[in-house]
Amino acid sequence: MTSTVDIVSGFVDAGGYQVHYQESGSGTPVVLLHGGGPGACGWSNFGPNFPVFAERFRTILIDQPGYGKSDRPEVKGQYFTFSADALLATLDALGVEKADMVGNSLGGGTAVRFALRHPDRAGRLVLMAPGGLSLNVFSPDPTEGVQKLARFGAPPGPSKEKLAEFLRTLVFDRSLVTDELVDERFEAAADAESLRAMASMGASFMRPDTFEEGMLWREAHRLRQRVLLVWGREDRVNPLDGALVALKLISRAQLHVFGRCGHWAQLEKFAEFNRLVLDFLTDGGK
Repeated sequence: MTSTVDIVSGFVDAGGYQVHYQESGSGTPVVLLHGGGPGACGWSNFGPNFPVFAERFRTILIDQPGYGKSDRPEVKGQYFTFSADALLATLDALGVEKADMVGNSLGGGTAVRFALRHPDRAGRLVLMAPGGLSLNVFSPDPTEGVQKLARFGAPPGPSKEKLAEFLRTLVFDRSLVTDELVDERFEAAADAESLRAMASMGASFMRPDTFEEGMLWREAHRLRQRVLLVWGREDRVNPLDGALVALKLISRAQLHVFGRCGHWAQLEKFAEFNRLVLDFLTDGGK
């Protein structure tokens, strides 16, 4: 589609490092938070959706710490909390008092941690197979997608072949993983600084002092926001059974499942996803 919206791009000081954002539109603020994985960024996850949302909302697209054009600092503490603090600094700098949030995978975990830490600053939450909140009831851990993600940086080092294998676990329609996409993501992910950032992020989920902080499902009952859980039935990164505990624990949650869809519902079910989320964010309910 051809975008008719004007996009402002800038950087915010998040306390010693820079966070990159893009902004467009007016009205209720909505933050789009991308997923993880090698070469991910706000635009790679939500670029096609961004102008659709900007026609209705003040839409803010953020590169989380370690991704895109944001700096790649050493992660202090647990990543969801670290990124939630960066999000708070960004909203403060942009004069945003409260925002709805759309978080994909890793970004879903950041949105949940932000809502738990700053409940008055978070509006409605759209959580797409969110990290930390997803608890696999039947599927094995680590999942196929997580295993292939871990292999990317493992010896003898990253390769385009390993990246393509991981990206194919994100989609039902594998034709979406083109050579151009692999080349673009590999260029953004294979340098030493990006690999260090990815390792630092991953380690924050494993250290004894931060491990439990990443288990967001244990705190899900504290969420008071309206929550839309979005899942692809064929998700091989955070499988569908991971939604069950969150759906039970979050008092104001609902679940929408797309068939013939993987981890990238916003792209594989582009038009349906946009309609679903826009309706959820504007339905007028309390």
